[in-house]
Amino acid sequence: METQSRKKITWTIKNFSSLQCHKLCSDPFVVARCKWRLCTYPKGKNVDYFFLFLEVADHDSLPCGWRRNTRYSLSIINQNSIKRSRQNDEQKWFDEKSPRRGRVSKFPLNEIHAKESVYLVNGELKIVAEIEVIEVIGKFDVTEETSTIIETMDVNGFQLLPSQMELVSRLLERHPEIASDFCTKNPNLRTGYMSLLLSLIETLCQSPHELSNTDLGEADAALGSMTNAGFKLDWLEKKLDEMAEKKEREEAGEIRVQEIEEELKDLKQKCSDLESVLEKEKLELSAARAPISFNDVL
Repeated sequence: METQSRKKITWTIKNFSSLQCHKLCSDPFVVARCKWRLCTYPKGKNVDYFFLFLEVADHDSLPCGWRRNTRYSLSIINQNSIKRSRQNDEQKWFDEKSPRRGRVSKFPLNEIHAKESVYLVNGELKIVAEIEVIEVIGKFDVTEETSTIIETMDVNGFQLLPSQMELVSRLLERHPEIASDFCTKNPNLRTGYMSLLLSLIETLCQSPHELSNTDLGEADAALGSMTNAGFKLDWLEKKLDEMAEKKEREEAGEIRVQEIEEELKDLKQKCSDLESVLEKEKLELSAARAPISFNDVL
């Protein structure tokens, strides 16, 4: 298949407990040039259980005979743990008779709404869907387009963008203890702190010439904030100290270079003046060495 046939989608439903709608659907997203969406019944569907579906978006407008063989998993996220709850994995054909599939069943709504619920944090319910389109029969819907759904991946409880995955994976491999004392459960704060850490690393990867002392001061404050939150960042503190030393040496070097350039400029001017004097002296010497002329008397 020419386009990306596999995606991971995170759908965050805000104010879940106060929703009054019968059915709620995510914004459409595209996998393998086919439009999809996630749907749920916030109040249950005639029973007090949570139902979650993967649905072919705009399936009523598709031409007859369309079919899509799809492997997918739907998960309701336990936001106080890296483990997921109520995940189902299936491979099904979607078609005109079955445009939606993937019920997460036997999950009581009272577990979601419980006072100490691990699924609702600050009123938000997070759902993750992993979708792989194996075969498409019929015409593709669209080309890839921008979706309002943010695709993220969960790594040790941190929701990361695909572009952040490689760096964070290397980071956790080299420093597995980095967040062992980081106890913040709020997913937005966890993601925010990790983004701050990645931004700080990106900042320190610049050359000292690109950074100001103000930048280094702000980096030091950010490092202190993350350390107070429970991150173990001794290795990063050493890098920041190293950068501060390099910045100090750079500034001292710039001053010394400027002094030498001024001194060299003076020396060059003196050399130029001496060369002029030298040329004059050479002319006078040449005249002194010339024989006298008798043309005026003979």
